[in-house]
Amino acid sequence: MTISPAAAAQTPLRIGIAGLGTVGAAVLRILNRQENALAARCGRAIRVTAVSARDRSRDRGIDLSGLSWFDDPVALARSPEVDCLVELIGGADGPAKQAVEAALTAGKPVITANKALLARHGVALAELAEAHGAALAFEASSAGGIPIVKTLREALAGNSITRIHGILNGTCNYILSRMELEGLTFEACLKDAQRLGYAEADPTFDVEGFDTAHKLAILTSLAFGTKIDAEAIHVEGISAITPLDLKMADELGFRIKLLGVAERTKTGIEQRVHPTMVPKTSAIAQVMGVTNAVTVAADAVREITLMGPGAGGDPTASAVVADIADVARGTAGLPFGLPVARLEEPRRAPMQRHEGGYYVRLAVADRPGAAAAIATRMAEADISLESIVQRRSAAAVARDPSGRSGAPVPVVLITYATSEAAIRTALEKVTADGHIAEPPQVIRIERE
Repeated sequence: MTISPAAAAQTPLRIGIAGLGTVGAAVLRILNRQENALAARCGRAIRVTAVSARDRSRDRGIDLSGLSWFDDPVALARSPEVDCLVELIGGADGPAKQAVEAALTAGKPVITANKALLARHGVALAELAEAHGAALAFEASSAGGIPIVKTLREALAGNSITRIHGILNGTCNYILSRMELEGLTFEACLKDAQRLGYAEADPTFDVEGFDTAHKLAILTSLAFGTKIDAEAIHVEGISAITPLDLKMADELGFRIKLLGVAERTKTGIEQRVHPTMVPKTSAIAQVMGVTNAVTVAADAVREITLMGPGAGGDPTASAVVADIADVARGTAGLPFGLPVARLEEPRRAPMQRHEGGYYVRLAVADRPGAAAAIATRMAEADISLESIVQRRSAAAVARDPSGRSGAPVPVVLITYATSEAAIRTALEKVTADGHIAEPPQVIRIERE
Protein backbone atom coordinates (compact mmCIF):
# COMPACT_ATOMS: atom_id res chain seq x y z
CA MET A 1 0.00 0.00 0.00
CA THR A 2 1.40 3.41 -0.99
CA ILE A 3 1.22 6.09 1.70
CA SER A 4 1.03 9.75 0.70
CA PRO A 5 3.69 12.14 2.08
CA ALA A 6 1.12 13.91 4.24
CA ALA A 7 -0.15 10.65 5.69
CA ALA A 8 3.40 9.39 6.19
CA ALA A 9 4.15 12.40 8.36
CA GLN A 10 1.41 11.24 10.72
CA THR A 11 2.15 7.51 10.48
CA PRO A 12 5.06 6.05 12.49
CA LEU A 13 7.72 4.26 10.50
CA ARG A 14 7.56 0.70 11.85
CA ILE A 15 10.96 -0.96 12.06
CA GLY A 16 11.73 -4.67 12.15
CA ILE A 17 15.23 -5.58 13.33
CA ALA A 18 16.69 -8.92 12.24
CA GLY A 19 19.66 -9.71 14.45
CA LEU A 20 20.00 -8.61 18.07
CA GLY A 21 23.73 -8.86 18.65
CA THR A 22 25.90 -5.98 19.78
CA VAL A 23 24.82 -3.68 16.95
CA GLY A 24 21.13 -4.64 16.97
CA ALA A 25 20.83 -3.98 20.70
CA ALA A 26 22.66 -0.66 20.27
CA VAL A 27 20.22 0.39 17.52
CA LEU A 28 17.31 -0.27 19.86
CA ARG A 29 18.92 1.79 22.61
CA ILE A 30 19.62 4.74 20.31
CA LEU A 31 16.09 4.72 18.88
CA ASN A 32 14.65 4.66 22.39
CA ARG A 33 16.99 7.37 23.66
CA GLN A 34 16.56 9.66 20.64
CA GLU A 35 12.87 8.97 19.97
CA ASN A 36 11.65 12.56 20.37
CA ALA A 37 14.63 14.15 18.65
CA LEU A 38 14.34 11.79 15.66
CA ALA A 39 10.62 12.47 15.31
CA ALA A 40 11.33 16.21 15.23
CA ARG A 41 14.19 15.87 12.75
CA CYS A 42 12.41 13.45 10.44
CA GLY A 43 8.86 14.78 10.72
CA ARG A 44 7.74 11.27 11.53
CA ALA A 45 7.87 8.97 14.54
CA ILE A 46 10.11 5.91 14.33
CA ARG A 47 9.04 2.79 16.22
CA VAL A 48 10.53 -0.68 16.49
CA THR A 49 7.60 -3.08 16.30
CA ALA A 50 9.21 -6.48 15.72
CA VAL A 51 12.51 -8.30 16.09
CA SER A 52 14.12 -11.58 15.08
CA ALA A 53 17.05 -13.41 16.65
CA ARG A 54 18.18 -16.97 17.28
CA ASP A 55 18.00 -16.92 21.08
CA ARG A 56 14.92 -15.57 22.86
CA SER A 57 16.31 -16.27 26.33
CA ARG A 58 19.50 -14.21 26.05
CA ASP A 59 19.66 -11.12 28.27
CA ARG A 60 20.50 -8.20 25.97
CA GLY A 61 20.03 -5.48 28.59
CA ILE A 62 17.04 -4.00 26.77
CA ASP A 63 13.29 -4.27 27.20
CA LEU A 64 11.79 -6.33 24.37
CA SER A 65 8.31 -6.56 25.87
CA GLY A 66 5.65 -5.28 23.54
CA LEU A 67 7.63 -6.24 20.44
CA SER A 68 6.59 -9.06 18.17
CA TRP A 69 9.19 -11.85 18.03
CA PHE A 70 9.93 -13.81 14.86
CA ASP A 71 12.12 -16.88 14.84
CA ASP A 72 12.31 -16.62 11.05
CA PRO A 73 13.78 -13.33 9.73
CA VAL A 74 12.08 -13.87 6.37
CA ALA A 75 8.70 -13.92 8.12
CA LEU A 76 9.72 -10.73 9.89
CA ALA A 77 10.57 -9.11 6.55
CA ARG A 78 7.18 -10.02 5.13
CA SER A 79 5.16 -9.10 8.23
CA PRO A 80 2.46 -6.45 7.81
CA GLU A 81 3.66 -5.06 11.17
CA VAL A 82 6.93 -3.92 9.56
CA ASP A 83 7.47 -1.04 7.10
CA CYS A 84 11.27 -1.17 7.04
CA LEU A 85 13.71 -4.04 7.62
CA VAL A 86 17.03 -3.54 9.43
CA GLU A 87 19.22 -6.56 8.65
CA LEU A 88 22.01 -7.15 11.18
CA ILE A 89 22.33 -10.93 10.91
CA GLY A 90 25.51 -11.00 8.85
CA GLY A 91 26.77 -13.48 6.28
CA ALA A 92 26.84 -13.31 2.50
CA ASP A 93 24.01 -15.81 2.01
CA GLY A 94 21.45 -17.75 4.02
CA PRO A 95 18.85 -16.01 6.24
CA ALA A 96 20.35 -12.53 5.79
CA LYS A 97 20.09 -12.61 2.00
CA GLN A 98 16.68 -14.26 2.07
CA ALA A 99 15.26 -11.69 4.47
CA VAL A 100 16.64 -8.76 2.48
CA GLU A 101 15.24 -10.16 -0.77
CA ALA A 102 11.85 -10.75 0.83
CA ALA A 103 11.62 -7.19 2.12
CA LEU A 104 12.73 -5.60 -1.17
CA THR A 105 10.34 -7.78 -3.16
CA ALA A 106 7.55 -6.53 -0.91
CA GLY A 107 8.58 -2.95 -1.68
CA LYS A 108 9.94 -2.33 1.81
CA PRO A 109 13.12 -0.33 2.41
CA VAL A 110 16.09 -2.28 3.77
CA ILE A 111 18.96 -1.03 5.91
CA THR A 112 21.94 -3.32 6.38
CA ALA A 113 25.42 -3.32 7.87
CA ASN A 114 26.26 -6.55 6.02
CA LYS A 115 29.43 -5.92 4.01
CA ALA A 116 29.82 -9.58 3.00
CA LEU A 117 26.29 -9.64 1.56
CA LEU A 118 26.83 -6.43 -0.39
CA ALA A 119 30.26 -7.42 -1.68
CA ARG A 120 28.79 -10.59 -3.18
CA HIS A 121 25.22 -9.60 -4.07
CA GLY A 122 25.08 -5.80 -3.85
CA VAL A 123 24.37 -5.15 -7.53
CA ALA A 124 21.62 -7.80 -7.72
CA LEU A 125 20.02 -6.44 -4.55
CA ALA A 126 20.17 -2.89 -5.90
CA GLU A 127 18.41 -4.11 -9.07
CA LEU A 128 15.73 -5.74 -6.91
CA ALA A 129 15.32 -2.53 -4.90
CA GLU A 130 14.90 -0.48 -8.10
CA ALA A 131 12.41 -2.95 -9.57
CA HIS A 132 10.17 -2.70 -6.50
CA GLY A 133 10.66 0.98 -5.67
CA ALA A 134 12.36 0.24 -2.36
CA ALA A 135 15.38 1.84 -0.73
CA LEU A 136 18.54 -0.13 0.04
CA ALA A 137 20.83 1.70 2.47
CA PHE A 138 24.15 0.52 3.92
CA GLU A 139 26.08 3.34 5.59
CA ALA A 140 27.08 0.99 8.42
CA SER A 141 28.72 -1.53 6.08
CA SER A 142 31.98 0.23 5.35
CA ALA A 143 33.72 1.98 8.27
CA GLY A 144 31.38 1.85 11.24
CA GLY A 145 30.44 5.33 12.40
CA ILE A 146 32.33 7.17 9.63
CA PRO A 147 29.80 8.56 7.08
CA ILE A 148 31.86 7.54 4.07
CA VAL A 149 28.97 6.09 2.01
CA LYS A 150 26.98 9.34 2.11
CA THR A 151 30.15 11.32 1.49
CA LEU A 152 30.93 9.40 -1.69
CA ARG A 153 27.35 9.11 -2.92
CA GLU A 154 26.10 12.60 -2.04
CA ALA A 155 28.60 15.11 -0.66
CA LEU A 156 31.16 14.49 -3.43
CA ALA A 157 28.66 14.17 -6.27
CA GLY A 158 30.26 17.15 -8.03
CA ASN A 159 33.72 15.59 -7.97
CA SER A 160 35.60 13.16 -10.15
CA ILE A 161 37.26 10.77 -7.72
CA THR A 162 40.66 9.41 -8.63
CA ARG A 163 41.64 7.46 -5.52
CA ILE A 164 40.30 6.20 -2.23
CA HIS A 165 42.32 4.51 0.47
CA GLY A 166 42.03 3.90 4.13
CA ILE A 167 42.29 1.93 7.32
CA LEU A 168 39.06 -0.06 7.28
CA ASN A 169 39.65 -2.65 10.00
CA GLY A 170 40.09 -1.62 13.62
CA THR A 171 41.39 -5.01 14.73
CA CYS A 172 44.38 -4.85 12.38
CA ASN A 173 45.12 -1.24 13.22
CA TYR A 174 45.02 -2.04 16.95
CA ILE A 175 47.45 -4.94 16.50
CA LEU A 176 49.90 -2.95 14.36
CA SER A 177 49.74 0.00 16.77
CA ARG A 178 50.53 -2.18 19.77
CA MET A 179 53.32 -3.98 17.91
CA GLU A 180 54.93 -0.67 16.99
CA LEU A 181 54.58 1.11 20.32
CA GLU A 182 55.43 -1.83 22.58
CA GLY A 183 57.66 -4.01 20.41
CA LEU A 184 55.32 -6.98 20.76
CA THR A 185 54.92 -9.85 18.32
CA PHE A 186 51.86 -10.30 16.14
CA GLU A 187 50.83 -13.38 18.11
CA ALA A 188 51.02 -11.56 21.47
CA CYS A 189 48.99 -8.59 20.22
CA LEU A 190 46.38 -10.83 18.62
CA LYS A 191 45.91 -12.73 21.87
CA ASP A 192 45.39 -9.45 23.72
CA ALA A 193 42.97 -8.20 21.04
CA GLN A 194 40.92 -11.36 21.47
CA ARG A 195 40.88 -10.92 25.26
CA LEU A 196 39.61 -7.33 24.85
CA GLY A 197 36.95 -8.34 22.33
CA TYR A 198 38.57 -6.54 19.37
CA ALA A 199 39.29 -9.83 17.57
CA GLU A 200 37.16 -12.94 17.10
CA ALA A 201 38.12 -16.40 18.34
CA ASP A 202 38.88 -17.15 14.66
CA PRO A 203 40.50 -13.87 13.55
CA THR A 204 41.25 -14.93 9.97
CA PHE A 205 38.57 -12.74 8.37
CA ASP A 206 40.06 -9.63 9.97
CA VAL A 207 43.81 -10.20 10.09
CA GLU A 208 44.12 -11.73 6.61
CA GLY A 209 42.45 -8.71 5.00
CA PHE A 210 39.10 -10.15 3.87
CA ASP A 211 36.98 -7.79 6.00
CA THR A 212 38.83 -4.81 4.53
CA ALA A 213 38.40 -6.23 1.02
CA HIS A 214 34.61 -6.46 1.38
CA LYS A 215 34.43 -2.85 2.52
CA LEU A 216 36.77 -1.70 -0.23
CA ALA A 217 34.64 -3.41 -2.89
CA ILE A 218 31.61 -1.37 -1.80
CA LEU A 219 33.52 1.92 -1.62
CA THR A 220 35.11 1.33 -5.03
CA SER A 221 31.68 1.01 -6.63
CA LEU A 222 30.50 4.22 -4.98
CA ALA A 223 33.68 6.12 -5.85
CA PHE A 224 33.96 5.14 -9.51
CA GLY A 225 30.40 4.27 -10.56
CA THR A 226 31.30 0.68 -11.31
CA LYS A 227 29.68 -2.63 -10.48
CA ILE A 228 31.06 -4.30 -7.38
CA ASP A 229 34.03 -6.48 -8.29
CA ALA A 230 35.24 -8.02 -5.04
CA GLU A 231 37.01 -10.87 -6.82
CA ALA A 232 39.40 -8.39 -8.46
CA ILE A 233 40.90 -7.29 -5.12
CA HIS A 234 44.45 -8.34 -4.35
CA VAL A 235 44.40 -9.30 -0.65
CA GLU A 236 47.23 -9.72 1.87
CA GLY A 237 46.95 -9.69 5.66
CA ILE A 238 49.20 -8.64 8.54
CA SER A 239 50.11 -11.98 10.12
CA ALA A 240 53.63 -11.96 8.58
CA ILE A 241 54.55 -8.50 9.91
CA THR A 242 57.32 -8.65 12.51
CA PRO A 243 58.62 -6.20 15.14
CA LEU A 244 61.73 -5.79 12.98
CA ASP A 245 59.61 -4.58 10.05
CA LEU A 246 57.95 -1.99 12.28
CA LYS A 247 61.31 -0.90 13.70
CA MET A 248 62.80 -0.49 10.24
CA ALA A 249 59.73 1.43 9.07
CA ASP A 250 60.16 3.78 12.02
CA GLU A 251 63.84 4.38 11.23
CA LEU A 252 62.97 5.10 7.60
CA GLY A 253 60.23 7.60 8.51
CA PHE A 254 57.22 5.33 7.91
CA ARG A 255 54.47 3.50 9.76
CA ILE A 256 52.94 0.22 8.63
CA LYS A 257 49.16 0.17 8.16
CA LEU A 258 46.82 -2.34 6.57
CA LEU A 259 45.29 -0.27 3.79
CA GLY A 260 42.50 -0.82 1.33
CA VAL A 261 43.35 1.11 -1.85
CA ALA A 262 41.30 1.70 -5.00
CA GLU A 263 42.37 4.01 -7.80
CA ARG A 264 41.93 4.70 -11.46
CA THR A 265 45.04 3.86 -13.46
CA LYS A 266 45.86 3.79 -17.14
CA THR A 267 45.16 0.07 -17.18
CA GLY A 268 41.87 0.16 -15.22
CA ILE A 269 40.61 0.16 -11.64
CA GLU A 270 43.26 -1.10 -9.24
CA GLN A 271 41.93 -2.61 -5.99
CA ARG A 272 44.30 -3.92 -3.34
CA VAL A 273 44.46 -4.69 0.38
CA HIS A 274 47.85 -5.17 1.99
CA PRO A 275 50.24 -3.89 4.67
CA THR A 276 51.60 -0.56 3.50
CA MET A 277 54.36 1.79 4.60
CA VAL A 278 52.99 5.32 4.82
CA PRO A 279 54.99 8.46 5.70
CA LYS A 280 54.72 9.42 9.37
CA THR A 281 53.77 12.92 8.24
CA SER A 282 50.60 11.72 6.47
CA ALA A 283 47.17 12.02 8.08
CA ILE A 284 46.56 8.29 7.85
CA ALA A 285 49.78 7.51 9.74
CA GLN A 286 48.41 9.32 12.81
CA VAL A 287 45.49 6.91 13.11
CA MET A 288 46.23 4.50 15.95
CA GLY A 289 44.34 1.85 17.89
CA VAL A 290 40.91 0.67 16.75
CA THR A 291 40.19 3.90 14.86
CA ASN A 292 39.47 3.87 11.12
CA ALA A 293 40.21 6.52 8.50
CA VAL A 294 39.39 6.99 4.83
CA THR A 295 41.11 9.43 2.45
CA VAL A 296 39.47 10.44 -0.82
CA ALA A 297 41.33 12.19 -3.64
CA ALA A 298 39.15 14.11 -6.09
CA ASP A 299 39.43 16.98 -8.54
CA ALA A 300 37.48 19.70 -6.72
CA VAL A 301 38.22 18.96 -3.05
CA ARG A 302 41.72 17.62 -3.79
CA GLU A 303 41.95 15.41 -0.72
CA ILE A 304 39.82 14.85 2.36
CA THR A 305 40.23 12.41 5.24
CA LEU A 306 37.41 11.14 7.43
CA MET A 307 38.40 9.58 10.72
CA GLY A 308 36.50 7.91 13.54
CA PRO A 309 35.42 4.68 15.24
CA GLY A 310 35.21 1.97 12.62
CA ALA A 311 33.50 -0.74 14.64
CA GLY A 312 31.63 -1.44 17.85
CA GLY A 313 28.00 -1.36 18.83
CA ASP A 314 27.31 2.36 19.19
CA PRO A 315 29.34 3.68 16.20
CA THR A 316 27.87 1.11 13.82
CA ALA A 317 24.38 1.62 15.25
CA SER A 318 24.78 5.36 14.71
CA ALA A 319 25.26 4.73 10.98
CA VAL A 320 22.24 2.39 10.92
CA VAL A 321 20.04 5.01 12.60
CA ALA A 322 21.22 7.63 10.09
CA ASP A 323 19.88 5.42 7.31
CA ILE A 324 16.63 4.88 9.21
CA ALA A 325 16.25 8.66 9.47
CA ASP A 326 16.70 9.00 5.69
CA VAL A 327 13.98 6.42 5.11
CA ALA A 328 11.67 8.22 7.55
CA ARG A 329 12.28 11.52 5.74
CA GLY A 330 11.83 9.90 2.35
CA THR A 331 15.30 11.01 1.24
CA ALA A 332 17.05 7.64 0.82
CA GLY A 333 18.60 7.72 -2.65
CA LEU A 334 19.82 5.14 -5.13
CA PRO A 335 22.03 2.56 -3.37
CA PHE A 336 25.16 3.26 -5.43
CA GLY A 337 24.31 6.81 -6.48
CA LEU A 338 23.39 5.71 -10.02
CA PRO A 339 20.75 3.44 -11.52
CA VAL A 340 22.19 -0.06 -11.76
CA ALA A 341 21.95 0.07 -15.55
CA ARG A 342 24.40 2.98 -15.53
CA LEU A 343 27.01 1.30 -13.34
CA GLU A 344 29.99 0.48 -15.53
CA GLU A 345 31.56 -2.92 -15.91
CA PRO A 346 34.87 -2.50 -14.08
CA ARG A 347 38.05 -2.77 -16.09
CA ARG A 348 40.50 -4.59 -13.84
CA ALA A 349 44.05 -3.33 -13.52
CA PRO A 350 46.31 -6.38 -13.06
CA MET A 351 48.25 -6.28 -9.78
CA GLN A 352 51.40 -7.10 -11.74
CA ARG A 353 51.10 -3.65 -13.33
CA HIS A 354 51.11 -1.84 -9.98
CA GLU A 355 53.95 0.65 -9.70
CA GLY A 356 55.51 2.13 -6.58
CA GLY A 357 58.30 1.84 -4.08
CA TYR A 358 58.95 -1.38 -2.14
CA TYR A 359 60.44 -2.43 1.17
CA VAL A 360 62.04 -5.86 0.83
CA ARG A 361 63.47 -7.70 3.85
CA LEU A 362 65.65 -10.71 3.18
CA ALA A 363 67.31 -13.21 5.54
CA VAL A 364 70.63 -13.31 3.68
CA ALA A 365 73.37 -15.85 4.30
CA ASP A 366 76.26 -13.89 5.81
CA ARG A 367 78.91 -14.95 3.32
CA PRO A 368 80.97 -13.20 0.65
CA GLY A 369 79.15 -12.40 -2.57
CA ALA A 370 75.59 -12.92 -1.33
CA ALA A 371 74.62 -9.25 -1.14
CA ALA A 372 76.30 -8.51 -4.47
CA ALA A 373 74.40 -11.35 -6.15
CA ILE A 374 71.11 -10.01 -4.82
CA ALA A 375 71.91 -6.50 -6.05
CA THR A 376 72.72 -7.97 -9.47
CA ARG A 377 69.33 -9.69 -9.66
CA MET A 378 67.63 -6.39 -8.84
CA ALA A 379 69.61 -4.59 -11.55
CA GLU A 380 68.71 -7.29 -14.09
CA ALA A 381 65.03 -6.48 -13.43
CA ASP A 382 65.70 -2.73 -13.87
CA ILE A 383 65.03 -2.09 -10.19
CA SER A 384 66.91 0.87 -8.72
CA LEU A 385 67.71 0.67 -5.02
CA GLU A 386 67.32 3.76 -2.88
CA SER A 387 69.03 2.16 0.11
CA ILE A 388 70.37 -1.11 1.50
CA VAL A 389 70.40 -1.64 5.26
CA GLN A 390 71.96 -4.63 7.00
CA ARG A 391 70.99 -5.47 10.57
CA ARG A 392 72.85 -7.87 12.86
CA SER A 393 71.39 -8.23 16.33
CA ALA A 394 73.46 -7.32 19.40
CA ALA A 395 73.33 -10.98 20.45
CA ALA A 396 74.71 -12.09 17.08
CA VAL A 397 77.54 -9.57 17.28
CA ALA A 398 78.40 -10.74 20.81
CA ARG A 399 78.53 -14.36 19.66
CA ASP A 400 80.64 -13.60 16.61
CA PRO A 401 82.23 -10.10 16.44
CA SER A 402 83.83 -10.96 13.11
CA GLY A 403 80.46 -11.36 11.43
CA ARG A 404 81.70 -14.42 9.54
CA SER A 405 79.46 -17.11 11.03
CA GLY A 406 77.45 -17.54 7.87
CA ALA A 407 74.17 -17.27 9.84
CA PRO A 408 71.39 -15.38 8.03
CA VAL A 409 71.43 -11.60 8.51
CA PRO A 410 68.41 -9.31 7.91
CA VAL A 411 69.03 -7.13 4.85
CA VAL A 412 66.47 -4.47 3.94
CA LEU A 413 66.20 -3.06 0.43
CA ILE A 414 64.24 0.12 -0.33
CA THR A 415 63.49 0.52 -4.02
CA TYR A 416 62.63 3.48 -6.14
CA ALA A 417 59.37 3.20 -8.08
CA THR A 418 59.15 -0.08 -9.95
CA SER A 419 56.50 -2.59 -10.97
CA GLU A 420 55.05 -5.49 -9.00
CA ALA A 421 56.05 -7.80 -11.84
CA ALA A 422 59.68 -6.67 -11.69
CA ILE A 423 59.90 -7.18 -7.93
CA ARG A 424 58.36 -10.64 -8.11
CA THR A 425 60.62 -11.71 -10.99
CA ALA A 426 63.76 -10.52 -9.20
CA LEU A 427 62.82 -12.19 -5.92
CA GLU A 428 62.03 -15.48 -7.62
CA LYS A 429 65.59 -15.49 -9.00
CA VAL A 430 67.08 -14.45 -5.64
CA THR A 431 65.25 -17.33 -3.97
CA ALA A 432 66.39 -19.79 -6.63
CA ASP A 433 70.01 -18.64 -6.15
CA GLY A 434 69.93 -19.96 -2.59
CA HIS A 435 71.22 -16.83 -0.88
CA ILE A 436 68.22 -16.37 1.43
CA ALA A 437 67.05 -18.58 4.28
CA GLU A 438 63.32 -17.74 4.31
CA PRO A 439 60.68 -16.25 2.00
CA PRO A 440 61.18 -12.53 1.32
CA GLN A 441 59.08 -9.97 3.20
CA VAL A 442 57.63 -7.45 0.74
CA ILE A 443 55.74 -4.33 1.82
CA ARG A 444 54.59 -1.67 -0.61
CA ILE A 445 55.40 1.97 0.07
CA GLU A 446 52.85 4.74 -0.47
CA ARG A 447 54.59 8.13 -0.69
CA GLU A 448 51.67 10.49 -0.29
